[in-house]
Amino acid sequence: MDSLPISALQHLLFCPRQCALIHLEQAWEENRFTAEGRAMHGRAHEGPDESRPGLRITRGLPVRSETLGIHGVCDVVEFHQDGTVLPIEYKRGKPKAHRADEVQLCAQALCLEETLQTTIAQGRLFYGQPRRHSIVPLDMGLRELTSQAINSLHRLLAQSHLPPAAYEKAKCTACSLYATCQPKSPRSAQDWLMGELSLLHKNENPSY
Repeated sequence: MDSLPISALQHLLFCPRQCALIHLEQAWEENRFTAEGRAMHGRAHEGPDESRPGLRITRGLPVRSETLGIHGVCDVVEFHQDGTVLPIEYKRGKPKAHRADEVQLCAQALCLEETLQTTIAQGRLFYGQPRRHSIVPLDMGLRELTSQAINSLHRLLAQSHLPPAAYEKAKCTACSLYATCQPKSPRSAQDWLMGELSLLHKNENPSY
Protein backbone atom coordinates (compact mmCIF):
# COMPACT_ATOMS: atom_id res chain seq x y z
CA MET A 1 0.00 0.00 0.00
CA ASP A 2 2.71 2.49 -0.96
CA SER A 3 0.07 4.51 -2.83
CA LEU A 4 -3.43 4.87 -1.39
CA PRO A 5 -6.63 6.00 -3.15
CA ILE A 6 -7.67 9.59 -2.52
CA SER A 7 -11.26 8.36 -2.14
CA ALA A 8 -10.16 6.58 1.05
CA LEU A 9 -9.75 10.00 2.69
CA GLN A 10 -13.53 10.40 2.40
CA HIS A 11 -14.05 7.08 4.15
CA LEU A 12 -11.48 7.92 6.83
CA LEU A 13 -13.00 11.28 7.74
CA PHE A 14 -16.52 9.85 7.69
CA CYS A 15 -15.56 6.85 9.86
CA PRO A 16 -12.13 5.21 10.37
CA ARG A 17 -13.76 1.82 10.91
CA GLN A 18 -15.65 2.09 7.60
CA CYS A 19 -12.37 3.03 5.93
CA ALA A 20 -10.61 -0.03 7.34
CA LEU A 21 -13.48 -2.36 6.42
CA ILE A 22 -13.36 -1.16 2.81
CA HIS A 23 -9.61 -0.92 2.31
CA LEU A 24 -8.30 -3.65 4.66
CA GLU A 25 -11.15 -6.17 4.62
CA GLN A 26 -12.28 -5.43 1.05
CA ALA A 27 -15.86 -5.15 2.32
CA TRP A 28 -18.39 -3.26 0.22
CA GLU A 29 -22.16 -3.01 0.01
CA GLU A 30 -24.13 -0.67 -2.23
CA ASN A 31 -26.98 1.48 -0.96
CA ARG A 32 -28.92 4.41 -2.39
CA PHE A 33 -26.33 6.97 -1.33
CA THR A 34 -23.34 5.11 -2.78
CA ALA A 35 -25.24 4.34 -6.00
CA GLU A 36 -26.24 7.98 -6.47
CA GLY A 37 -22.68 9.12 -5.84
CA ARG A 38 -21.26 6.57 -8.28
CA ALA A 39 -23.77 7.64 -10.94
CA MET A 40 -22.87 11.32 -10.51
CA HIS A 41 -19.15 10.60 -10.83
CA GLY A 42 -19.87 8.50 -13.90
CA ARG A 43 -21.68 11.34 -15.61
CA ALA A 44 -18.87 13.77 -14.75
CA HIS A 45 -16.23 11.39 -16.19
CA GLU A 46 -18.12 10.32 -19.31
CA GLY A 47 -18.40 13.72 -20.95
CA PRO A 48 -15.86 14.60 -23.65
CA ASP A 49 -12.92 16.88 -23.04
CA GLU A 50 -13.54 20.40 -24.30
CA SER A 51 -11.50 23.24 -25.73
CA ARG A 52 -12.78 26.80 -25.64
CA PRO A 53 -11.03 30.10 -26.22
CA GLY A 54 -8.53 30.38 -23.35
CA LEU A 55 -9.76 27.21 -21.64
CA ARG A 56 -9.26 23.44 -21.81
CA ILE A 57 -11.56 21.15 -19.80
CA THR A 58 -10.37 17.62 -19.01
CA ARG A 59 -12.63 14.96 -17.46
CA GLY A 60 -11.71 11.84 -15.51
CA LEU A 61 -8.06 12.86 -15.16
CA PRO A 62 -5.86 10.34 -13.25
CA VAL A 63 -3.55 12.02 -10.72
CA ARG A 64 -0.82 10.79 -8.39
CA SER A 65 1.64 12.08 -5.79
CA GLU A 66 4.74 9.99 -5.19
CA THR A 67 5.67 12.26 -2.28
CA LEU A 68 2.37 11.79 -0.43
CA GLY A 69 1.71 8.23 -1.57
CA ILE A 70 -1.77 8.87 -2.95
CA HIS A 71 -3.54 8.52 -6.30
CA GLY A 72 -6.99 9.14 -7.70
CA VAL A 73 -9.10 10.59 -10.48
CA CYS A 74 -10.25 14.20 -10.79
CA ASP A 75 -13.82 14.54 -12.02
CA VAL A 76 -13.01 17.72 -13.99
CA VAL A 77 -9.93 19.93 -14.28
CA GLU A 78 -9.99 23.30 -16.00
CA PHE A 79 -6.72 24.53 -17.55
CA HIS A 80 -6.91 28.28 -18.20
CA GLN A 81 -4.74 30.20 -20.64
CA ASP A 82 -3.32 32.37 -17.85
CA GLY A 83 -1.90 29.25 -16.15
CA THR A 84 -4.71 28.79 -13.63
CA VAL A 85 -5.52 25.14 -12.88
CA LEU A 86 -8.92 24.50 -11.30
CA PRO A 87 -9.96 21.02 -10.07
CA ILE A 88 -13.71 20.43 -9.73
CA GLU A 89 -15.23 17.59 -7.70
CA TYR A 90 -18.87 16.49 -8.08
CA LYS A 91 -20.85 15.30 -5.05
CA ARG A 92 -24.38 14.01 -4.52
CA GLY A 93 -26.61 15.64 -1.93
CA LYS A 94 -25.75 18.72 0.08
CA PRO A 95 -22.60 20.18 1.66
CA LYS A 96 -21.56 18.17 4.72
CA ALA A 97 -20.91 19.21 8.30
CA HIS A 98 -17.40 17.71 8.15
CA ARG A 99 -14.68 18.70 5.68
CA ALA A 100 -14.12 15.39 3.89
CA ASP A 101 -15.15 16.78 0.50
CA GLU A 102 -12.74 19.70 0.83
CA VAL A 103 -9.93 17.37 1.90
CA GLN A 104 -10.52 15.12 -1.10
CA LEU A 105 -10.45 18.12 -3.43
CA CYS A 106 -7.30 19.46 -1.80
CA ALA A 107 -5.57 16.08 -2.13
CA GLN A 108 -6.33 16.12 -5.86
CA ALA A 109 -4.88 19.62 -6.09
CA LEU A 110 -1.70 18.55 -4.26
CA CYS A 111 -1.23 15.77 -6.83
CA LEU A 112 -1.71 18.23 -9.68
CA GLU A 113 0.72 20.69 -8.10
CA GLU A 114 3.41 18.01 -7.83
CA THR A 115 2.93 16.83 -11.41
CA LEU A 116 2.59 20.24 -13.04
CA GLN A 117 5.06 22.06 -10.78
CA THR A 118 2.54 24.81 -10.12
CA THR A 119 0.47 26.26 -7.28
CA ILE A 120 -3.30 25.90 -7.23
CA ALA A 121 -5.10 28.57 -5.23
CA GLN A 122 -8.61 27.15 -5.22
CA GLY A 123 -10.92 24.40 -6.40
CA ARG A 124 -14.66 23.90 -6.71
CA LEU A 125 -17.23 21.52 -5.28
CA PHE A 126 -20.46 20.90 -7.14
CA TYR A 127 -23.35 19.47 -5.10
CA GLY A 128 -26.31 17.73 -6.68
CA GLN A 129 -29.09 19.15 -4.52
CA PRO A 130 -28.26 22.87 -4.57
CA ARG A 131 -26.96 22.31 -8.14
CA ARG A 132 -24.33 24.99 -7.80
CA HIS A 133 -20.57 25.28 -7.50
CA SER A 134 -18.92 26.43 -4.31
CA ILE A 135 -15.41 27.87 -4.33
CA VAL A 136 -12.95 26.16 -1.97
CA PRO A 137 -9.83 28.20 -1.13
CA LEU A 138 -6.85 25.85 -0.81
CA ASP A 139 -5.41 27.76 2.13
CA MET A 140 -2.78 26.62 4.63
CA GLY A 141 -5.41 25.42 7.10
CA LEU A 142 -7.00 23.05 4.56
CA ARG A 143 -3.61 21.91 3.29
CA GLU A 144 -2.50 21.05 6.83
CA LEU A 145 -5.76 19.19 7.52
CA THR A 146 -5.31 17.25 4.26
CA SER A 147 -1.71 16.38 5.11
CA GLN A 148 -2.76 15.12 8.54
CA ALA A 149 -5.56 13.05 7.00
CA ILE A 150 -3.16 11.47 4.48
CA ASN A 151 -0.70 10.57 7.25
CA SER A 152 -3.53 9.12 9.36
CA LEU A 153 -4.72 7.07 6.37
CA HIS A 154 -1.27 5.56 5.86
CA ARG A 155 -1.03 4.69 9.57
CA LEU A 156 -4.51 3.15 9.63
CA LEU A 157 -3.98 0.96 6.58
CA ALA A 158 -0.49 -0.10 7.69
CA GLN A 159 -2.02 -1.95 10.65
CA SER A 160 -3.81 -5.27 10.43
CA HIS A 161 -6.74 -4.70 12.78
CA LEU A 162 -9.94 -2.71 12.61
CA PRO A 163 -10.61 0.35 14.76
CA PRO A 164 -13.32 -0.29 17.36
CA ALA A 165 -16.92 0.36 16.42
CA ALA A 166 -18.55 3.54 17.70
CA TYR A 167 -22.28 3.87 17.09
CA GLU A 168 -23.45 7.28 15.83
CA LYS A 169 -27.04 7.17 14.65
CA ALA A 170 -26.78 9.73 11.84
CA LYS A 171 -23.66 8.14 10.36
CA CYS A 172 -24.44 4.50 10.97
CA THR A 173 -27.93 4.53 9.51
CA ALA A 174 -26.55 6.05 6.28
CA CYS A 175 -23.65 3.60 6.04
CA SER A 176 -23.93 0.75 3.53
CA LEU A 177 -21.66 -1.39 5.74
CA TYR A 178 -23.89 -1.25 8.83
CA ALA A 179 -24.63 -5.00 8.75
CA THR A 180 -20.95 -5.88 8.32
CA CYS A 181 -19.73 -3.44 10.95
CA GLN A 182 -22.31 -4.30 13.64
CA PRO A 183 -21.63 -1.04 15.55
CA LYS A 184 -24.00 -1.98 18.37
CA SER A 185 -22.29 -5.31 18.96
CA PRO A 186 -20.04 -5.51 22.05
CA ARG A 187 -17.40 -7.20 19.90
CA SER A 188 -15.84 -5.88 16.73
CA ALA A 189 -15.88 -7.81 13.47
CA GLN A 190 -12.21 -8.62 13.99
CA ASP A 191 -12.89 -10.00 17.46
CA TRP A 192 -15.66 -12.15 15.98
CA LEU A 193 -13.36 -13.46 13.27
CA MET A 194 -10.61 -14.33 15.75
CA GLY A 195 -13.15 -16.13 17.93
CA GLU A 196 -14.42 -18.16 14.96
CA LEU A 197 -10.85 -19.12 14.01
CA SER A 198 -10.16 -20.16 17.60
CA LEU A 199 -13.26 -22.38 17.68
CA LEU A 200 -12.29 -23.91 14.35
CA HIS A 201 -8.82 -24.70 15.68
CA LYS A 202 -10.28 -26.36 18.82
CA ASN A 203 -12.73 -28.43 16.76
CA GLU A 204 -9.91 -29.68 14.56
CA ASN A 205 -7.79 -30.46 17.63
CA PRO A 206 -10.17 -31.89 20.31
CA SER A 207 -7.37 -32.53 22.79
CA TYR A 208 -6.23 -28.91 22.62
